[in-house]
Amino acid sequence: MSQTLSPSRYTITAALPYTNGPIHIGHLAGVYVPADIYARYQRLQGKDVAFICGSDEHGVAIPMKAKKEGVTPKEIIDRYHEIIKKSFADFGISFDNYSRTSAEIHHKTASDFFEKLYQQEDFIEEVTEQLYDDKAKQFLADRFVTGTCPKCGYEEAYGDQCENCGSSLNATDLINPKSTITGGIPILKKTKHWFLPLDRYEDFLKEWILEGHKNDWKPNVYGQCKSWIDDGLKPRAVTRDLDWGIPVPVEGGEGKVLYVWFDAPIGYISSTKEWAKREGKNWEPYWKDKESKLLHFIGKDNIVFHCIIFPSMLKAHGDFILPENVPANEFLNLEGNKLSTSKNWAVWLHEYLVEFPNMEDVLRYTLTANAPETKDNDFTWKDFQARNNNELVAIFGNFINRVAVLTHKYYDGVIPTPDAFQDVDKETLKSLQNFPALISSSLERYRFREASQELMNLARLGNKYLADEEPWKLIKTDAERTKTVMFVALQIATGLAVLSEPFLPFTSKKLKTILNIGSGSHTEPIEGAVDTSWNTIETQETLLSSGHQINKSELLFRKVEDNEIEAQLEKLEATKKANASTELSTSQMEKEVMAQKDTITFDDFTKLDMRVGTIIAAEKMPKANKLLVLKVDTGLDTRTIVSGIAESFKPEEIIGKKVTVLVNLASRKLRGVESEGMILMTENKGGKLVFVNPDEDGVGNGEGIN
Repeated sequence: MSQTLSPSRYTITAALPYTNGPIHIGHLAGVYVPADIYARYQRLQGKDVAFICGSDEHGVAIPMKAKKEGVTPKEIIDRYHEIIKKSFADFGISFDNYSRTSAEIHHKTASDFFEKLYQQEDFIEEVTEQLYDDKAKQFLADRFVTGTCPKCGYEEAYGDQCENCGSSLNATDLINPKSTITGGIPILKKTKHWFLPLDRYEDFLKEWILEGHKNDWKPNVYGQCKSWIDDGLKPRAVTRDLDWGIPVPVEGGEGKVLYVWFDAPIGYISSTKEWAKREGKNWEPYWKDKESKLLHFIGKDNIVFHCIIFPSMLKAHGDFILPENVPANEFLNLEGNKLSTSKNWAVWLHEYLVEFPNMEDVLRYTLTANAPETKDNDFTWKDFQARNNNELVAIFGNFINRVAVLTHKYYDGVIPTPDAFQDVDKETLKSLQNFPALISSSLERYRFREASQELMNLARLGNKYLADEEPWKLIKTDAERTKTVMFVALQIATGLAVLSEPFLPFTSKKLKTILNIGSGSHTEPIEGAVDTSWNTIETQETLLSSGHQINKSELLFRKVEDNEIEAQLEKLEATKKANASTELSTSQMEKEVMAQKDTITFDDFTKLDMRVGTIIAAEKMPKANKLLVLKVDTGLDTRTIVSGIAESFKPEEIIGKKVTVLVNLASRKLRGVESEGMILMTENKGGKLVFVNPDEDGVGNGEGIN
């Protein structure tokens, strides 16, 4: 299938983040940093770009969190929408529009979309049995159900997906399902819903993806799509029984809302409409003109929705273009463990921006250089430090600082007039001209890691050139040659200022200010600056002319010290300990009370002879970790009782302890010691063994328990 080789415009979408928590580095590495790099790059090419995103505010995770916190879903979405939007802006993600799915324009757009498909009879209407919580008196959305995955046996799978094996599920597929609202076992109850018959689109998807995109989509994306299509597609519900979301806008839809997977991707369209209205543009060409290029940046958990389901919706609608690529990334882990919002195992963007002020580009660079493009990758704070200190500071920053400082030292910040160029100068300038194409080639193939390293290679070229030519020595013997060397170095610095903009936008702006050149895309122009662009680097040998005045130097990057990294590692270690403590506590608190045993008669109970006694001696049983040998005064006699409490109590701790003893239990030999009774014990909610004993101090040995 032919591609739009020279598109008139680019519609670039980034996955809508759920507003049930802040943004973390996994989100950034998987979606938002590569999407921003690509959008900035296309703008530098002079392209017409609409970079679109917004908050996904109708997911079932929202009302779940609201229930847990005792607040309304609206309070949850308002809180996190603002945190997310501000974090993105502060981090330099250059969205043209960041909207939200609670906006009126989105509700109308999604409702209109549903109604058009409904009028075209693209849906199947069916009455099915769904899980229902009789205690809560409501149908259970996917995330309100957990149970055993039928494919891998994982016991905490959700009703829509198993996070252990990645399988997509229906809630009714779960073995031993349980309501997360009440903990009860749900029942099946009939309800009417509308379904998108994905099986009708199998032939279209086979042609469009399996044949048309076999060679240009990433293997992880293509492979997942092929697996789904080969397995055979089934109708998928587009509505659900829930009170949070966009109401189903047709007769019979009372008490139902649009399924979030149906409404959320339409959020790209509504966000584009919102942007176009604000900017006085027509939104339709960005979604309907075949000369436009539509791209979805997502994580691998969204591949099916963006490559199979949403395109089927667009195809059914009939008016929209299809995505030309969906360059999904894999997952990013943190210090060897899977990122987890619920367990706070993450590096949160809003916290990073406070703890590492003015170091946005360091995180951007580290996440790009270590991006999970073809497989899951691991973020470590040590790697973050190394990338900063060994690459950004020692290579990029060092080159720029030397060039700017020497230009001011030798020429008062004025670009010198070069003497004759030697072969090394010509070769270096020729190499500089090659870098835009090298970086472009990587970016056009969505190889952002590779592109970031090409940028660093340009800084390496500059460092090597200075190290070989040594202008700080040359100035003493050949002032004219020094002018040429500094002139060439300044051209490389200019190239770095422009080509770094997609990857390091804050650094690029600083460097352009130092060099007094045009500010590039999406930032305010620098007054009186020389303008330059991506394309001029390829075509012009001279980017900064002789006589141009540059500004004073400032350090682009600072070293990250060991104590800063240790602080972050200690923070994670504290999280790990807190999780372990919480898991233990939760496990203990959720321990099921032992089921009642078979009913006995009063006569059975009267056969038990329980007396108050006192432990008068205790010692460990040799070669037995759990057993203590006790001497107990029962008031009737002093007898030996073997008890399995050695892991909970030291012998000296319990001497003199009042206890309750079952004295008429048949004796039993344990490890050669005759045990003549049983001490009554129980476990508290913390899992600690506790003696069952009388409250009153005045109860004497031998007194019976009635």
